[in-house]
Amino acid sequence: MNVHTRWDNTSQDGACFEWAREFYDATKPFATGGVYVNFISEDEDRVPGAYGANYERLAEVKAKYDSDNFFRLNQNISPDK
Repeated sequence: MNVHTRWDNTSQDGACFEWAREFYDATKPFATGGVYVNFISEDEDRVPGAYGANYERLAEVKAKYDSDNFFRLNQNISPDK
């Protein structure tokens, strides 16, 4: 499940963010716990969950081949995990 919200007035940001987070929290017990890495916002730390059991292996590859974190435009695996 992916929670998408839209609104026109920036004065509603706080209320809309709060509603979306409350909706997410209320439905979380019914979800699988997985996450699509491109849908993780900057204020979340769910990158390991996006990769599951593969995270540790991918972190090693990232540290070896992209230690300067050139590929970093999304919520990616940090080379220093």
